[in-house]
Amino acid sequence: MKNRGRSGVTLADVAREAGVSAMTVSRALRNPDRVSARSRDAIQAVIERLGYVPDPAARALAAGRTNVIGVIVPSVTNNVFADVMRGIYDAAEGTPWQVQLGNSRYSPIAEEDLVRTFLSQKPAGLIISGIDQSEATAGLLRSAPCRIVQIMETGPDPFDMMVGFSHREAAGAATRHLLDAGYRRIGFLGARLDPRTQRRLEGFRVCLSPAGLLDDARIVTTPQPSSVTLGGHLMADLLSTAPDTDAVFCNNDDLAVGALFECQRRRIAVPGQMGICGFNDLEMMAAAHPSITSVLTFRHEMGRQAMSLLGAALRGEETSQPVVDLGFEVVPRATTDRTLQPGRAEGGGVRARAP
Repeated sequence: MKNRGRSGVTLADVAREAGVSAMTVSRALRNPDRVSARSRDAIQAVIERLGYVPDPAARALAAGRTNVIGVIVPSVTNNVFADVMRGIYDAAEGTPWQVQLGNSRYSPIAEEDLVRTFLSQKPAGLIISGIDQSEATAGLLRSAPCRIVQIMETGPDPFDMMVGFSHREAAGAATRHLLDAGYRRIGFLGARLDPRTQRRLEGFRVCLSPAGLLDDARIVTTPQPSSVTLGGHLMADLLSTAPDTDAVFCNNDDLAVGALFECQRRRIAVPGQMGICGFNDLEMMAAAHPSITSVLTFRHEMGRQAMSLLGAALRGEETSQPVVDLGFEVVPRATTDRTLQPGRAEGGGVRARAP
């Protein structure tokens, strides 16, 4: 096998010009520490002069894997996943690993296709969102010949490693915060209805049921993608169905901002007549007027730790903690602070650790 690079120059050409064997060139490219500095410098000079570009397919065939880390997320436009990806890229910088991104668009079929595609390319590892893979995808991942990290959630049965938090517990903590603030007729706004949304709704239900405060008429959901505009529409639907609602827990921050706008259009005082809590604590929550209470999730750290765990495993450094629970924080702000007087609902609030 000549291992002809994509530039048309072969590995043998580089070896001949550098005055070393083809095996030495191959070793210098794959394990430079095993080649003398003098030979490495000579090989690098020839590579630059001839424009040799190694063929990744040939390298994968020789090594049994590429240096690719495949990452599969359900959205590339959602700021939540943008923060996660930033953490992954930050941790990958300066390492031999190259991150390749796949967008499943919340489709189990697309996710399965992406897993098959990545595995056919012999990746060094995979990072995949969530714990709700289809049976076919789960089978592929259990038998995958590479290391795997699941992100965004924690669960009892990881394929390999896992970094995330409990959406059920986070939603329960947010709902308890509304109860502690004195709200009793609490609604829920949810969109997309992916598994993480459903677990947040479950946490909301579990918190309110024992107190006898759960009212299904106050639960308004849609399979449509989230947006600020949609949040306003859902809030209008909730007020039409249950006009005495005095607080709302929103599945994400877009919906919370939309709910606030709808209250402002109707001249409903926030937080006096209506409390609002979001989820994820994006930057706009502190910048809104009034500032909006939300659940802080550690998205950048999630991506960073996932990539760090994967890198360590690929170096043979096995972790004693394959499941990392990063937790969450409820960040109280003006929209749930009923001690504020009218006209003072612009306070930034104080961060509090969720129980």
